[in-house]
Amino acid sequence: MTAHDIRAPLRAELDRWQAAGKTARFWLRDDDAIEPTPALEKLLGLTGAAGVPLTLAVIPASTGEALATRLADESQVLVALHGWSHTNHARPDEKKQELGAHRAADVVLGELRDGFEILQQLFGRQFIPMLVPPWNRINGALIADLPELGLETLSVYGAAKARSPIRLLNTHVDIMNWHGIRGGRPHDELVADVVTELRTRFDDDAEPIGILTHHLVHDETAWAFLSDLLTETITHPAVAWKSAASLVDA
Repeated sequence: MTAHDIRAPLRAELDRWQAAGKTARFWLRDDDAIEPTPALEKLLGLTGAAGVPLTLAVIPASTGEALATRLADESQVLVALHGWSHTNHARPDEKKQELGAHRAADVVLGELRDGFEILQQLFGRQFIPMLVPPWNRINGALIADLPELGLETLSVYGAAKARSPIRLLNTHVDIMNWHGIRGGRPHDELVADVVTELRTRFDDDAEPIGILTHHLVHDETAWAFLSDLLTETITHPAVAWKSAASLVDA
């Protein structure tokens, strides 16, 4: 099956949206940015050429002036807080977590406060007060305290829960396969996931569709899917790629 055929279900679903006069909102979040790299250049090149806004979840303990300088003129790039150091504090038999209940809440919140200040100072207007927990996991007891740190939005993975003490802007389709071979997932699976997200929103599109990438570990399969997705959607009348800031303010 050709790449063209693989994308046919997506095209058909978007055409259905167009026929109904609807517009699907997408946004793009990429995790684990630290410094300028060839992989980051490739990501910036793809999104820049497509005119698609990008939110980079940056690890504050590991970043610095080099990344800030590189991104300074990237008008469509925003920076979000990606925990503190992306360190796993969970037990070996647990799923990885940095912001879990394994340490005192004041310690965890103190790290987030420090990270917030670092990113705000480095990136200025490009910094969006949004927390992206490493591994998309956070101790629920901490969430109500995030606004006191200046964090206005939380971004994890999966459908947003109906009740949350903070605004949610989640991702829903992760292009990476984290189980077994670490690489991009098969394109037909990813197309099916995007189509599923579109279908669930056809009658209620209150929650935009978040695409999740990790530029530092992309293989050619991952890069090819991201490129194909952007190519297929940027000119389609039923798609609007939005910045995280515009979605938060909506």
